[in-house]
This record gives sequence, structure tokens and C-alpha cells, in this order.
Amino acid sequence: MPETTRFRSSLDAVLPDDVTDPLLWRAAYDVAVAHQPDARGRCPSLLCAGSTAPCEPMVTARRAMRLARGGARRAGFRESTGRTARDRRRAA
Repeated sequence: MPETTRFRSSLDAVLPDDVTDPLLWRAAYDVAVAHQPDARGRCPSLLCAGSTAPCEPMVTARRAMRLARGGARRAGFRESTGRTARDRRRAA
């Protein structure tokens, strides 16, 4: 049985110092690399069917990379319901 070697770009990428979720950051990095626009500004991925950049997967990957670096805390994320984590656990 032939061996197949899979290469993931994130394996060579250096994690930023502030990454709090390395698995999420590396997965998002791989998606972002796969959806880099070509010279015409279109996504080369078959999933995007040549849509203009940035495609939806690229936007989502960038967001995930920010969140993996603690982006939600830096952005001042607040819960919209005003309930605390303890209140949510009690309700469950």
C-alpha cells in the first residue's frame, strides 16, 4: 500500500506568543492558506467556485485566528443577555 504524505501549512507556521488555542489557530491557518486569492482576486478553492476575495471561509478563518489569540477578550466581549455563567448553569 503506497504511503501518502499530507502536508499542512500550519505545521511550519510559528504560533504567535498570544495564542490561547493552538488547535483552533492551526486549523484556521490551514483554511486561510487554502483560500488565498489568486492574481485575479478570486478564491482558487473548488468550494468557493471562484468567488471574489475574501471568500466566506477566509473571513471565518481570520475570525477564528483572532479568537484563538484571545481576540474575544481584547474586543471587550460582553454577553447580550446580562446573565452570569452561574445563572446559565442554574438554568440548565
